[in-house]
Amino acid sequence: MRRIPNFVLLRAFEAAARLESFTLAAHELSLTQSAISHQIKELEGYFGRALFIRRNRGVEPNLEGKRLLESLSRVFDVIQDACSEVSSASTSQVLALYCPPSLAVNWLGPRLPDFFKTYPNITIRMTSGSEPADLNQAKELDIAIAYGMPPKRPGISVISLGLERIAPLCSPTLLTKRLSARVALIDLPLIDSQLSRVMWPSWFTLNSMELPNKPRSSFDRAALVIAAAVDGLGVALESTRLAERALIKGELVEIGAEEFIPIEQETHFIYCRSSECNLEKVKVFQDWLLGMI
Repeated sequence: MRRIPNFVLLRAFEAAARLESFTLAAHELSLTQSAISHQIKELEGYFGRALFIRRNRGVEPNLEGKRLLESLSRVFDVIQDACSEVSSASTSQVLALYCPPSLAVNWLGPRLPDFFKTYPNITIRMTSGSEPADLNQAKELDIAIAYGMPPKRPGISVISLGLERIAPLCSPTLLTKRLSARVALIDLPLIDSQLSRVMWPSWFTLNSMELPNKPRSSFDRAALVIAAAVDGLGVALESTRLAERALIKGELVEIGAEEFIPIEQETHFIYCRSSECNLEKVKVFQDWLLGMI
């Protein structure tokens, strides 16, 4: 048994504290004002302290009351969402998705309205993280996307999201017609992407160039690297998939697209439990995602 007060008392307190009125709380809960007052007194007796500042024309939660209200509001929201999911279970499905933050913000997020329009009965609940999720441990997840090949686990099906072009990108405001692509890469500040699978030293070696010996700004998320490049902080070595919106808007340009050796890699992978690949919500999302590539 959980050591918590009666739910009826907590419900009465939450309504009264939120509305700052026993009368309004009574109306909302279809009770009498006297019943609300009695329940609040019983709850205060449970805690051994007052929860309200009582005035002639109303009540206001005191410091302890405000602290309790803040926590209860979050809990009641979760309960409400859970009940809504159960109520709509016959017509809708919830897909629990795990995704790297930069892909979620820069590429997947802008496409989700299309998914919701096409599949209105599927709701996506997304969480994110830089490390791949282990679906054998994270049973609450239905499907996941990983940056880099996810850990090999029995019973997990993995599909590549295709090749991504990794290229030097910068704001057009940093470039002048006098600078060639090679001179620009030597003269302009460079930005390090800490988690990238392609780093500046290997890129310069591939293109038979000497890496400039100067300090480089560094960020631990591709989205931050791309935002820094848009702001004119320097040149980013990043995926054109993740930088797609900035490239389309003209906020970023690729340096030396025809001159430098292109780097294309399989960078992101979608995976699910093999036993669940044919579940409607999983199959629908996977097919839709692959269709976006």
